[in-house]
Amino acid sequence: MTSSALTATLLLALCLCASPARAEEPPAATPYRPTVSNPAELSAPGWLEVEAGHTRSKGGDAAWQDSTPWLLKLAFSEDFGILLGGDAALGETDAAGVRTRGHGDTTLTFKHHWGAGEDAAFGLEWGAKFATASNGLGTGKQDYVMNGIYSRDIGDVRIDANLGATRLGLETAGMARWQYAGAVAASRPLGERWSAALELSSSYRRGDATSSQWLAALGYAMTKRLVFDFGVDGRLTEAAPNWSAFLGVTYLTARLW
Repeated sequence: MTSSALTATLLLALCLCASPARAEEPPAATPYRPTVSNPAELSAPGWLEVEAGHTRSKGGDAAWQDSTPWLLKLAFSEDFGILLGGDAALGETDAAGVRTRGHGDTTLTFKHHWGAGEDAAFGLEWGAKFATASNGLGTGKQDYVMNGIYSRDIGDVRIDANLGATRLGLETAGMARWQYAGAVAASRPLGERWSAALELSSSYRRGDATSSQWLAALGYAMTKRLVFDFGVDGRLTEAAPNWSAFLGVTYLTARLW
């Protein structure tokens, strides 16, 4: 079994088999996917939360790209936690039809949350992307990332605004080492189980073309702990992929303490 298949199998087993260590009523999941922007909040303290999905994109650096992202979230308190993620499987098909398959890079992120009143909160994420991708599917260099978050509830509408900077490890002639990204998402419930989200996001690097895109998604809460999502995104500038379609799941698995 390949490393990417093993990772995906372990994640699936964790999602299906994990159960709360206590009989008390569990808290709700805190999905970060499928939007580019994250909320300021962490997942439930002491509980392991898992996200996984699949995305198929057309255009951009490859004719087709498939990715299977995963993310583990663990909050030590309401204000501090860690995120570990990556791509269990990653594939590209170029214009000539040549396929490259493997697994992607790994990210480790520390997160801090603090409240700003009853309806607002700030968040700060900082961490690194480690060059673990196979078959040339990554840059082969380590990147450093920082992201600031502002979240606010306006009635039943949630606004999540992110602004981040990445120090790229790979030097490219004529391009800056720093890349900046911003995203604003608006989401709201549609009844008891359904929700909807719209988002605009963009990234900028001096010497390179600006990439901007839109995203529209629906979420379905099968239970408080299990939330599915699916949707599409499309480009607003030529540098972004033509479009992407995605689906995924967020599952609050087990209480660790």
